[in-house]
Amino acid sequence: MTDSGLLGRIRTELPTLPVALQRVAEQILIAPEETARATIIDLAERAGTSTATVTRFCRLFGHRGYAELRVAVATETGRAAQARWDTDIDREIGPDDPLDHLLGVVASADARAIQETAGQVDLAAVDRVASAVATATRVELFGLGSSGNAAREMAFRLERIRVPCWHRPDPHTALTNAALLGPGDVAIGLSHSGRTREVIEVLAEAADHGALTVAVTSFPRSPLAETADVVMTTAVQETTFRFAALSALHSQLLVLDLIYVAVAQRTYQRTTEAFEVTARAVDAHRLPDEANRAGRRRPRSEV
Repeated sequence: MTDSGLLGRIRTELPTLPVALQRVAEQILIAPEETARATIIDLAERAGTSTATVTRFCRLFGHRGYAELRVAVATETGRAAQARWDTDIDREIGPDDPLDHLLGVVASADARAIQETAGQVDLAAVDRVASAVATATRVELFGLGSSGNAAREMAFRLERIRVPCWHRPDPHTALTNAALLGPGDVAIGLSHSGRTREVIEVLAEAADHGALTVAVTSFPRSPLAETADVVMTTAVQETTFRFAALSALHSQLLVLDLIYVAVAQRTYQRTTEAFEVTARAVDAHRLPDEANRAGRRRPRSEV
């Protein structure tokens, strides 16, 4: 995890933390700039807890101690100020709010979620997954609801570059096909919460048969993450009418798109040829653009 994804991870995981750690998280999110300047004693007093609890919080989020976490918070808040996006955006929408306010809330939330997801991408994990997908005999993707839409889009992209890939929307079909995987195959499961039973079962089945298993989730300590060989985390920004699971789609697509492009890069020649062949296959079904139409029109005197 890079420093620029820390606050997003804290915000996402806050509801799942023990009460004492929640208080620490809340104080960091309320005043990240102040946290970057405060001592461990100051933060513990503001959170109504002990310095030992603050240290435990730091380690939970991948930092050896408070000094390291404080540097990470300072780095992230500095980048946020430079990019001119706020630490906390207005995510509330009222029944009488004008459309320009809705546009600002939705655009800001999606942009922030993508930035935070990019900040916490594990590039070593992307490299491992992309290399495995590029040479896999079979790739199976599974997700339900909004996560299923992301899985379907990834399958479409991989199919286009000749990766033997399937998206199984039905849990029973997904399970039976996961049982047919083996070493050299890849199974990718998507779930924002990491607690969707069917997705966990599919990944566990694939793991039992030796396939590389990949979890795409917002919670790196969820049951789905614990089942997977590789975990790719996403960030979300909830707004009125768009709760976490509905807000995760853009972040999931970012992670999957990064993997897809990395696969295409590793199979450059094959991918280029596939694009040329598929473009020709559907070319007759596209209307010509206006410039081409104009070039083919007969002169008025011939009409």
